[in-house]
Amino acid sequence: MTDVLESRGLDTAEARFRAAKAASTTLATSTTAAKDRGLEAIADALLARSAEVVAANAQDLAAARQSGLSAGLIDRLTLDERRVAALADAVLAIARLQDPVGDVLRGSSLPNGLQLTQVRVPFGVVGAIYEARPNVTVDITALALKSGNAVVLRGGTAAQHSNTALVAVIQDALEAAGLPADAVQTIDEFGRDGAAQLMRARGLVDLLVPRGSAGLIKAVVEEATVPVIETGAGVVHVFLDESADVATAIPIVLNSKTHRVAVCNAAETLLVHASAAERLLPAVLGALTEAGVTLHADERTRAVVPGLEPATDADWAAEYYSMDLAVAVVDDLDAAMAHIARWSTHHTESIVTESLRNAERFLAEVDSAVVMVNASTRFTDGGEFGFGAEVGISTQKLHARGPMGLAELTSTKWLVRGTGQTRA
Repeated sequence: MTDVLESRGLDTAEARFRAAKAASTTLATSTTAAKDRGLEAIADALLARSAEVVAANAQDLAAARQSGLSAGLIDRLTLDERRVAALADAVLAIARLQDPVGDVLRGSSLPNGLQLTQVRVPFGVVGAIYEARPNVTVDITALALKSGNAVVLRGGTAAQHSNTALVAVIQDALEAAGLPADAVQTIDEFGRDGAAQLMRARGLVDLLVPRGSAGLIKAVVEEATVPVIETGAGVVHVFLDESADVATAIPIVLNSKTHRVAVCNAAETLLVHASAAERLLPAVLGALTEAGVTLHADERTRAVVPGLEPATDADWAAEYYSMDLAVAVVDDLDAAMAHIARWSTHHTESIVTESLRNAERFLAEVDSAVVMVNASTRFTDGGEFGFGAEVGISTQKLHARGPMGLAELTSTKWLVRGTGQTRA
């Protein structure tokens, strides 16, 4: 692939930014039907070339195991035929979604006869920096293309072979479908210098989305001159209120923690109302222990269930990416919300309760991107929300918050139609 890119003059990161920028002009005016044909071609190509992608991924997995990458991150990194097929299905799901480009948000007629219309438009070029997640290569690409954007990808060294193979498949499919192959670029081969250039490519890249560890996100937010949407680390909480039913609480807590540990919507802290601690803790913590979870508990929890590992402040701030969970007993709903306000990364929080009043207070007062009642935190996901996939889960408050789908990859512009009016 490198030889092909060099033959097209795309042998520097900046050249690829410029190529993506040029391609974005074509995409911005492409019809929905043309974009959907491109996505369908990508899905077909992923299935047809699955073995090629899996073979490339095997190289990354071998290197990851040799370097001692954690089991959770290796799981994220892994692509097999089933997962590649799931990626193809996700691309098709995005193709079937409504195209946001051109949607009219509001409009009016001024007294002087000017007609105003605010419509959704693509950003242009979307950049993404992420780690050891080759599925993100496909998800972000599909969302970007459907919303009329070109994309520049920095997927990290751990997944470089996988991402190179995926981008080659995608570019070939786009070209076969009559769309510009340059709309999708990877800069993995340029390493950290390429990532640094991407963060400073203001004027060529219109939006940058980092996905990964808290350290990666912090570095991008602090160093980028390109506008950044901050996706968050997930210090995610589940609170068992005093009225929580144990039969409801156990599956929610288990699913939130153990369904998939190396993801940002996995629960990391369990809070339990003091008046329900003796009723709930033995059964809930017993189920977690039986599932293989290591519990880091405060003194009040250990008084009810002895023998657990003591928790420290580091545990309340931890995004474990592992079968570990911090547990605390809190006085009441206000204390639970105060703990969340102090330690949360404002990603997802869930309350298990039979009290409508407490549920509504929790929904209204907890300041996170997604707030839930009687549901697993694992539902904070673009696919689960009906977006087909997600660019990331935004934990900031500007423009986009929560799972980012097609609409979140658009900006707006005002169309003004006149008949010769001039301003007095």
